[in-house]
Amino acid sequence: MSNDQKVIVGFLCGVAAGALAGILLAPNSGEETRKIISDKATDLKDDLSNQLSSTFGRLSEQVNNSLGLKKNNNIVDAATRKLASETVDA
Repeated sequence: MSNDQKVIVGFLCGVAAGALAGILLAPNSGEETRKIISDKATDLKDDLSNQLSSTFGRLSEQVNNSLGLKKNNNIVDAATRKLASETVDA
């Protein structure tokens, strides 16, 4: 397992543990708790999106370097952006 995968798995485990503890220990009403969960899910999505974008950027850079292409190869950059956006939207 690579370092990036370990970071993502650790992050997701921490989020799950924090959410569970928050639900069990919070003195909030159900409506307030649902709002908090929704906000946390949005934060998680944003964090994961940033992490994936960073990872795809590094991957694109490595592919370009491995193939001996220019760093700003428009086709590879466009494909990387499209793949990142489709992954986040899923």
